Amino acid sequence: MGSLDIVHLKKSYGSLSVLDDISLSIEKGGFLVLVGPSGCGKSTLLNTIAGLEPITSGEIRIAGQDVSGLKPADRDIAMVFQSYALYPTMTVAQNIAFGLEMRKVPKAEREAAVKRVADILQIGHLLDRKPSQLSGGQRQRVAMGRALTRNPQVFLFDEPLSNLDAKLRVDMRTEIKRLHERLKTTVVYVTHDQIEAMTLATKIAVLKGGVLQQFGTPAEIYDNPANLFVAEFMGSPSMNLVKGKVDGDGRAVTVARASDPLRLPVRANRILAGYAGREIIVGIRPEAITDPRTDNGGDPSVVVSDFRIDVVEPTGADVYAISELGGRQAIGRCSADYPVRAGEVSRLAVHTSKIVYFDPESEERIA
Repeated sequence: MGSLDIVHLKKSYGSLSVLDDISLSIEKGGFLVLVGPSGCGKSTLLNTIAGLEPITSGEIRIAGQDVSGLKPADRDIAMVFQSYALYPTMTVAQNIAFGLEMRKVPKAEREAAVKRVADILQIGHLLDRKPSQLSGGQRQRVAMGRALTRNPQVFLFDEPLSNLDAKLRVDMRTEIKRLHERLKTTVVYVTHDQIEAMTLATKIAVLKGGVLQQFGTPAEIYDNPANLFVAEFMGSPSMNLVKGKVDGDGRAVTVARASDPLRLPVRANRILAGYAGREIIVGIRPEAITDPRTDNGGDPSVVVSDFRIDVVEPTGADVYAISELGGRQAIGRCSADYPVRAGEVSRLAVHTSKIVYFDPESEERIA
């Protein structure tokens, strides 16, 4: 396995730019997830890494070698597709061994490789079956097994779980994470599902319109989104984004409500003096609006206030309490046993240390 470096990569179809100056790096054994809405360029970027699409300019380096001009077969990569791409007339064992057979690997080595990946993926009992006799999750394991026989520098996954139902997606997500932790493989993984991105990645690249919006660890992306797009795209439910007015000294932001305004102090090292008296966008994750706890009493960064609850959504482990803040719907996340009821007023705690702020014009994060 090897590291992967994308350096000032551009991809155009004539005058249409689909990838605009993408630069990012993933270390040897890292798990890079490319995430973004449909049409953002993530699959195109994966295809350029695989060599299925030529690049317009820039470099793609695998283990330090520029492979931009190499054919897919010469890049030492293995790819798992969304559609499984299994041969229906072959058994599971034959499907897994097919690539090795095409490369004239001796039969004994092929059989040993098939046994090794079958043990890893726990599909040894399926080796004599045909793809039509398998479930969706089993087919995806076979597709992964075919890639694992290679031991390449980089594994590429193109939305491998999108054809599975919700429960299978969760199960296979866990399997892929366990597999990565066991094999320490370098992975590039494409998905439109930000939950997959958060749970699998060591690094996330968020794309929009062919432009890299932010590149960082899951915690960096979630806690410190670079702009409004990343803030709203990453997280489920997404971040509450409401208008607020900065006080004259930049030490607090006031958010309007139908009942009474809510004044939220700004952390000392994030004073918004440059925006004094101006309107900005306040970003608050749902878990930062929650039920008050007795240990919050001495914390000045926690503001406890009455909220009129419009809608309550129980999820089992939590309850989402939806109210109005800054003229918009705001979602809070409370403990399942906290008494919040639609149409009533409840005390909620806002953890201002977790708030981020955005410029309403540039949409970039201020602090």
